[in-house]
Amino acid sequence: MTGGFRSRSKSGDPAQRAGAGAEKGKQQRGSQQRGSSRGGNDHKGRGGYKNTGAQRDRRGGQRQTAHHDRQNPSLISAARRSGVDVPRAVAFEVLQRVAADDAFANLTLPKAVSSNKLSGRDAAFATELTYGTLRTEGVLDAVIAECSSRGLDAIAPEVLMALRLGTYQVLYTRVEAHAAVDTTVRLVEAAGHEKAKGFANGIMRTITRTPAQEWLDKLAPSGEVAALAFRHAHPEWIARSFGRALGLLDTADDNALSAEQTAELERALEADSERPLVHLVARPGEISAEELALITGCEEGRYSPYAVYLEQGDPGSLEPVRQKLAAVQDEGSQLIARAVTEAELIGEDSGRWLDLCAGPGGKAALMGAIARVEGAEVDAVEVSPHRATLVEKTVGDLPVRVHRVDGRAPGLDAGFDRVLVDAPCSGLGALRRRPEARWRKAESDIAELNTLQTELLESALDLVRPGGVVVYSTCSPDLRETRGIVDAAVQRHGAGAETRVEELDARDVLPDMGDLGSELSAQMWPHRHGTDAMFFAVLRRVAD
Repeated sequence: MTGGFRSRSKSGDPAQRAGAGAEKGKQQRGSQQRGSSRGGNDHKGRGGYKNTGAQRDRRGGQRQTAHHDRQNPSLISAARRSGVDVPRAVAFEVLQRVAADDAFANLTLPKAVSSNKLSGRDAAFATELTYGTLRTEGVLDAVIAECSSRGLDAIAPEVLMALRLGTYQVLYTRVEAHAAVDTTVRLVEAAGHEKAKGFANGIMRTITRTPAQEWLDKLAPSGEVAALAFRHAHPEWIARSFGRALGLLDTADDNALSAEQTAELERALEADSERPLVHLVARPGEISAEELALITGCEEGRYSPYAVYLEQGDPGSLEPVRQKLAAVQDEGSQLIARAVTEAELIGEDSGRWLDLCAGPGGKAALMGAIARVEGAEVDAVEVSPHRATLVEKTVGDLPVRVHRVDGRAPGLDAGFDRVLVDAPCSGLGALRRRPEARWRKAESDIAELNTLQTELLESALDLVRPGGVVVYSTCSPDLRETRGIVDAAVQRHGAGAETRVEELDARDVLPDMGDLGSELSAQMWPHRHGTDAMFFAVLRRVAD
């Protein structure tokens, strides 16, 4: 590459990138950048199922990370030699790993911060730069494209990443413009693109001449929802998905929002970009939420009887967590696992419970803890060997048997009283835990996931006994993954079907949480409930 460019031809239309949240630029960088949706407080990604084409095999990603380490063993050292401070150098290195290797920022950044001995304000600055740059990538690309004489796909990846990091500082932080420009140029040099320094300097200086709000106003696409999505750094299709799930949009005319509806969607998008509190779960039979809160000095949760909110600090350093009396788990996930154990059966509970998509094991562990108190046992199914091992480590000595099989055909004897289908999904409800995820996902992935979700739910309905219950859940609010799957199942198993099901009111197994939607199912939201955007429905197989 010469001068930090991939090619000498201009491609792509900056105006189109701005209008679509840099969707085209993202696609040009390749589908290999799309990552799994898992990370953080036990939210469900695509699991170990290999028939979801956009999902890269995790082991392949790990091999590429190792390759990256061998090829770039001293990127941070090179940045330091070029005069870049450690927090920016760490941020740049992590951003490179996320882009090149599909690494997870929420896993890679803490290790980089620790290994480079960052703490206090320096650690906070590195975190803000990394997560902020990833979260606002579409907006940053639109601004860069507007100022560049070349399309984004013609810019070397390292140069583009340095420009993103610099542009984020100019648009979203109080960093002095000259410092953002200077360190951007130095990072380009450290990455081995000496000849691109002038190019990067020119773009950054052009960006600094226009105030941040003017850039956002200038590049905002037409259409109310599209502009709202751009302003809050979301791809437009995700904003529309949220709007439909909130009951604000319909497929006929989804730009005609009232002021109240616009405010609601804006709150949802804002909350989706805020860093979430860490939620702890007190393991039933081992420690109560009250005891956990007293030990940690934290606040008890609002909804789950097991939840405690950790506002700051490393949860792994807490003694109850080290002793496996407690763990990290989103409060919404806790409520779903509890709902499986609380839903009303017809007939006696024989103590046979099933988690059909168990990895990495958070919900299986909570179900197992409750099962130990109730004298029940849990079978946990996970198709991925790696994730099955995680389940085994998570559940420990709880009454949980782990099966390394496909949940669509697990080979287990039918007759379970309670079944959880925490289905692999797009993960749109947990984007706040993986800031890069919103720009790595494609709407086209959902149709393929729908097939898998339907097959897993059908398997669960075959495995549950007459009078038993199936809880179907996702960490996505997208209607195609939530009500679409449930409504189709209820219709298939209506009057005249060999296996008939009825939907129960999810609120019967929940505390009063306010607005959970207009259906019998429950749809939680960060801006309403402080949880991930978790969905669940309760189906009961009609007794013979």
